[in-house]
Amino acid sequence: MIAAEHVFIFGVCELLVFPLKSLKSKKYHYSITIMKIELVTTLKRQAAKILADLHKSKEPVLITEHGKPSAYLVDVDDYEFMQDRMRLLEGLARGERAVQDGRTLTQKEAKEAMSKWLK
Repeated sequence: MIAAEHVFIFGVCELLVFPLKSLKSKKYHYSITIMKIELVTTLKRQAAKILADLHKSKEPVLITEHGKPSAYLVDVDDYEFMQDRMRLLEGLARGERAVQDGRTLTQKEAKEAMSKWLK
């Protein structure tokens, strides 16, 4: 049960709930980032300012419509970085599936297959 002595921290992807007393611990350093949230109507009226803030802070902005999350506004460089990372992770997942399915080659077989492209 969540009591009054708990703190809610909204992150990019999750909601963290922990006792307030844990924040007072001298053993740990806590870094808390609160995502900027804007209404879609504010975005329409102040797009240039919101974009300038986004480029300056590099922090995504959550856009809401009718009080519900609708979209994330992210910097182009950050978006491209995330897409590159996603492609890499998808490639690793394909490799793991290939190993599980037994679709592997010996070093000799791989060398022969690659020699066709490395000529």
